[in-house]
Amino acid sequence: MAKRGPYGKGIERREQILEAALHTIAERGFLATSVAELAEAVGLSQSGLLHYFGSKEELFVAVLRKRDEVDVAAMGEPSPEALIRLIRHNTQVPGLVELFTHMQAAAADADHPAHEYMRLHYELGTRGLAYVLRDMQQAGQIPATVDVEVMATAFMALSDGLQSRWLIDPSIDMEFYLRQCWAQFTGVHPRSG
Repeated sequence: MAKRGPYGKGIERREQILEAALHTIAERGFLATSVAELAEAVGLSQSGLLHYFGSKEELFVAVLRKRDEVDVAAMGEPSPEALIRLIRHNTQVPGLVELFTHMQAAAADADHPAHEYMRLHYELGTRGLAYVLRDMQQAGQIPATVDVEVMATAFMALSDGLQSRWLIDPSIDMEFYLRQCWAQFTGVHPRSG
């Protein structure tokens, strides 16, 4: 049942803002997109837009959360192959990669709004990937000698590091490096897709 009244309308308006921000940032880039442009895209003033989020930084963290929601729905079950598909998809939305990289650096400050988002993002992502890797290990798909916690942490860090490098040098083939590292770590080549 749909929410009614001002609260429901506020939630709906916030979702419209996030959808517009995802599209605009993906297309134009994080650094090339101002809050004023995002506000204009949804027919609000800059202060009207920020009313829904509290600050510019909290707006961008909300955009990342929305991006994660969309990516998780598209990715399905976490796995090394799903992470590789996600990295391939990210080459189509460089502005969102740029936003993530900027917020990742800002999150080093424990008082920044992105700090808790990034901490939780990595905790849940690593835990989910380790869980899937453990299942793969029990099914005999990866060697029993592989430490799945280490592998999940390293694989996520590698994917983020490659994305940062790709922003500087778009000729980097992130998918190639992820597949090669997966093969080196496990002795198993993930299928191409």
